[in-house]
Amino acid sequence: MTESPHLTFILGGARSGKSAYAEGLIMAYAPPWTYVATAQAFDDEMRARIDLHLARRGSGWRTIEAPQDLPGAIADAPPEAPLLIDCLGIWLSNRMHVEADLVADRAALIAALVARRAPTVVVSPEVGLSIVPENALARRFRDAAGLLHQEVARIAAHVALVVAGYPVKVK
Repeated sequence: MTESPHLTFILGGARSGKSAYAEGLIMAYAPPWTYVATAQAFDDEMRARIDLHLARRGSGWRTIEAPQDLPGAIADAPPEAPLLIDCLGIWLSNRMHVEADLVADRAALIAALVARRAPTVVVSPEVGLSIVPENALARRFRDAAGLLHQEVARIAAHVALVVAGYPVKVK
């Protein structure tokens, strides 16, 4: 598969600054900006995280909620608008929770990203740099995320790893 010249992939650890960095990349383009959110507020802690993201973005953003059908949300997004997807890790977790076909999901996501012709930034947590998780579900998530990240990075024109608020160019 060929690179998508409009696609940037941002990886980073928890609270690394990856989302803020990605928002800055998108805001370099003229609004309106579209934000595809994969998180759901199942508890107060997640609601607080979502609220922090909303407050930081401010006006000028259109939000599409896509906890399950991320490829569909990408296809339905305004084709000319800069698009930020945050984040693949939560989407993957959501899909695993409903025992989805992760291979088919990955293929559908890649196809949707390749079809985009406007600036698109995808955010995901890098989870493969730590110790091997102690339980099977966590190992399955780590492995699925690693495969997903490789596929997205392969088609992205630009890839960065955000460390302590600073982007490190990967590709």
